[in-house]
Amino acid sequence: MLKTILRSLKISVLDQKSSQLLTGILQSSNNLICTRLLHITSSLSGIDQRRKREGVMKKDDGSEGEFTIGIDNIAKRQRLFPDMNTPNTLFNGIPYKEIPIVNIKCSPNNTMMCLTDYKGTLKMFKSCGTEGFKHARKATNIAAQATAISLSTKALDQGYKTIRVRVRGLGPGRMSAIKGLQMGGMDIVSITDNTRVSWCPLRPRKAKRL
Repeated sequence: MLKTILRSLKISVLDQKSSQLLTGILQSSNNLICTRLLHITSSLSGIDQRRKREGVMKKDDGSEGEFTIGIDNIAKRQRLFPDMNTPNTLFNGIPYKEIPIVNIKCSPNNTMMCLTDYKGTLKMFKSCGTEGFKHARKATNIAAQATAISLSTKALDQGYKTIRVRVRGLGPGRMSAIKGLQMGGMDIVSITDNTRVSWCPLRPRKAKRL
């Protein structure tokens, strides 16, 4: 009997204490929940995070360079596109129609370039193979750049500085060759793309049988 009475007394005491503890915990949790919800649902929190992201990393959609350079203003001041008077326009004292031409042929395995006068007479020839690059190294952009630098130094020794550039083919040394001519000290007036486009291409190979 005594055991059952003591057990019932303990349970009642524990129930009172546990109810007091639970009420205190609920009150404190309600306060925390309210304050946390107010902090999260502030209208400025999302805007601040967006501003931070924009400040750290700004997206470039490709139109930034157009606004910073001002292409329209340059086109008005300098005649970027040819017209009827372009052949007789002077560049460094030479008419455009008499400027020497550097022909660049970019194949998947090699880059070849030659310097000719305005009549088409060959003056010098360079390729990645003649510069000492062998096998797969001929097809690299570094080889094309080195070849263009050596061609430009040799052309400067012979008195050619102002040139026109004609590019043909889709090889790895396409842009590197033009950059090499600039690095070598050549003054490039115009760049023309003479890559052939086939309007009736060859019949493709049949699918591999598995």
